[in-house]
Amino acid sequence: MTMTVKIILVVALVLSIAIPFGAFLLSEKKKGNFKATVLANTFFFFGTLVIAHIILFTGKVSAADANAAAATAEGWKYLAAALSTGLSCIGGGIAVASAASAALGAMSEDSSIMGKALIFVALAEGIALYGLIVSFSILAK
Repeated sequence: MTMTVKIILVVALVLSIAIPFGAFLLSEKKKGNFKATVLANTFFFFGTLVIAHIILFTGKVSAADANAAAATAEGWKYLAAALSTGLSCIGGGIAVASAASAALGAMSEDSSIMGKALIFVALAEGIALYGLIVSFSILAK
């Protein structure tokens, strides 16, 4: 693998993020335009990642490269654990933000519903814990 191919892949990844959001920022702000931008960004970014994976990690595998293949599988395992924890924490944060603000508004009108409101906030925080449990199970294998 030459250095030019690696540089081209890095540039393609950066452009797959910059071009859709640059087009969104320069265009008129319409209601469905942001969703289209996110979908285009996701398609181009992960498409570039798949192509990079095919280019960089396919080919002949000999006995000497068995350790390198195992290291690649180990790296994907760590990436999966990080994504499961990170994305579940982002989702939990969004859920807690919505549930906590609604709970505070409801408790300001009627203080007798504090227990119910705390249950909904705790359920939203459980999303992050589920992601952490999934990442531990990924790392345990």
